[in-house]
Amino acid sequence: MPGSQVAAVRGPVFWTRIRTILKNAPLTSGENQHGRQASARASIPIKTPEEIERMRVAGRLAAEVLDFIAPRVRPGVTTAELDRLCHDYMVEVQHTVPAPLNYQPPGYPPYPRSICTSVNHVVCHGVPGEKALKAGDIVNLDITVIKDGFHGDTSRMFCAGKPSILARRLIDVTYECLWRGIDAARPGMHLGDIGHAIQTHAESRGFSVVREFCGHGIGTRFHEEPQVLHYGRPGTGLRLEPGMTFTIEPMINAGRADIKHGRDGWTVLTKDHSLSAQWEHPVLITGSGCEVLTLSAGAPPRPPAAP
Repeated sequence: MPGSQVAAVRGPVFWTRIRTILKNAPLTSGENQHGRQASARASIPIKTPEEIERMRVAGRLAAEVLDFIAPRVRPGVTTAELDRLCHDYMVEVQHTVPAPLNYQPPGYPPYPRSICTSVNHVVCHGVPGEKALKAGDIVNLDITVIKDGFHGDTSRMFCAGKPSILARRLIDVTYECLWRGIDAARPGMHLGDIGHAIQTHAESRGFSVVREFCGHGIGTRFHEEPQVLHYGRPGTGLRLEPGMTFTIEPMINAGRADIKHGRDGWTVLTKDHSLSAQWEHPVLITGSGCEVLTLSAGAPPRPPAAP
């Protein structure tokens, strides 16, 4: 589930309207660069081997919720029903806690559901309701579970029936963006390298990257440092180190990148009513690359390497 980064602070990372994006600004040389990097690293939890094992369990369970719900996403089903099915599976079968349920940042009512369902032009944080999916709709299902105190957070795109050519292309390109970002997540690389990989691929395909929401660190807290922007400049931002865990979750629009907020205070929509898509995996930085923590039997395979 994305964190947010816009101008006025209104709560923790899930709904903060950005504290700062200075950590992803171009770095200067000498003492300023060293000081900024040291300060950023100090705020980021480095997971122990035991914590990593618990993260793997939580990630697997989150992915298995999506495997469970996948065949039930079809025309005629309501997003409220999808929420109910996921909730019951998490609580009664997995014995996990749905992290979004009753999540309440300062100034907001409790989030009323157990998952987020973002349909068509909804960018993220769509609240499940009684409106049924129609043939051709696309929907992102965003799942976060808590198991033994650790969070697993992942999302996938689904189609209710056959999508339009544009919708299918947007979904595929967004998935490619996710994996471009994952491939850039290696020790010694920088957060800006991840954002740059995502941004350049999306824009080269004629799509736009949502700027106001970002990936985030994850562990015993739903949203930790660092903030992981889905745009950026190579070689800028935090240097990645083994033991860091964070989500990569690009939100890509078919039209312009501008967004607006729904009247419920939670739902985020494209301003021009264009389609939006998102995929999400949390990753662990290892000694030689990264490990994706939410792969499962039902997860789509990684896309072929693009030329």
